[in-house]
Amino acid sequence: MVKRCILFMCCVMLVSACASKRPPVLKPPESRQKAYQRPYTVLGKRYEPLQTHAGFVQTGIASWYGDDFHGKKTSNGETYDMHAMTAAHKTLPLGVFVRVRNTANRNEAIVRVNDRGPFVKERIIDLSYSAAKALGVAIAGTAPVRIEALGYMGSDQGQYTALENYDSGNYTVQIGAFTDPENAERLSGEMKKVYGFSEIRSAWVKGEHFYRVYVGKHASLRSAETAEQSLEEHGYPGSFVVSLD
Repeated sequence: MVKRCILFMCCVMLVSACASKRPPVLKPPESRQKAYQRPYTVLGKRYEPLQTHAGFVQTGIASWYGDDFHGKKTSNGETYDMHAMTAAHKTLPLGVFVRVRNTANRNEAIVRVNDRGPFVKERIIDLSYSAAKALGVAIAGTAPVRIEALGYMGSDQGQYTALENYDSGNYTVQIGAFTDPENAERLSGEMKKVYGFSEIRSAWVKGEHFYRVYVGKHASLRSAETAEQSLEEHGYPGSFVVSLD
């Protein structure tokens, strides 16, 4: 009986030792991303935040937001202060500093991106009141701007991470999502004849199977955004840029 007990205890210890040596279960890389760096959808349009700010340059229309949002939470959990030099952008990593130039009057300002937006067609950045005032945008409400990502504030005040590479990557434009694969295949076939590249990728969304149609391949975000605008003008208003990686 004693031998059986000893044998049983040895087996238990052996099993426990093996279990303790099992490698931990690793979550997918995307699960380690902060919530504000994950893809999100606003007004039916999907946005995929960039994983790097490196070489990012963009031109378009700037607007600003003030009293209605002052004191409320921004996308990264901070409290919005309309008197701070901050801004909202749809896809740049939050926390990055950008130089904004009003191309109409040549005024410049450096702001930190801490929020998402603006979700209005053709507007690329939403400035805080102070930033808008410095740039001469506060009175008019909007202005044409050029924005350039500088990086994150280093240990030395005023120093930013050096930039490399233009907004390079592997981008495409999603022009539709269907529950019927035949509809997706039909559209993809038509797009392939015109644009040379089109593919279908399937995904489950809230228990429903969707077939997404991608069109075109682009080596830069700016090129993809130009294609997105063209597709919208040619009858695909729900188009948006995605990464093929």
